[in-house]
Amino acid sequence: MFQLDPRLASDCVQIGRFPLSLLLLMNDSRFPWCILVPEREGVSEIFQLPEPDRVQLMGEISHLSEVMHQVFGAHKINVASLGNVIPPLHVHVVVRKPGDATWPGPVWGSFPPVPYTPDQLETTRHDLLSALGERARPTP
Repeated sequence: MFQLDPRLASDCVQIGRFPLSLLLLMNDSRFPWCILVPEREGVSEIFQLPEPDRVQLMGEISHLSEVMHQVFGAHKINVASLGNVIPPLHVHVVVRKPGDATWPGPVWGSFPPVPYTPDQLETTRHDLLSALGERARPTP
C-alpha cells in the first residue's frame, strides 16, 4: 500500500489529489513550489511506471506547470525528478522569476525555508485549486 515518504510529509502541505498523484505544496513561501507524488508503491523512476501512468503523470505535470505559470506569473517553470535524498518518485514543479531568493541558481539548500503563514497558505491553496479546476480535487 502506498504511503507518503515522511520527509515529504514533514516539508510539505498536502493540498490536492490528481487521478495519479498527490499534490503537495512545499512549505516555503519564497517560491511557489509544488510536488507531485504518484501514488504507486515501490516506484523511484518515471520509467518504472506502466505506460498509462507515465502518460497520466506527464499530463499532470503539464497541467500543473501551465496553471502555476499563469497563477504566479512565472518567468520559468523548473520541473525536476531527482530522488537522490528521497527515493520514492516525486516531481518538483517550481516557479522561478528573476530576482527571486536564489535566481538563477537552484532552490535546493540555499537558505532555510520560510514557512507560509496560515493566511498565505490558504490563499495559495485556494488559488491553485481554483485554477486547476476539476482535474485536481482538494484534500482535507
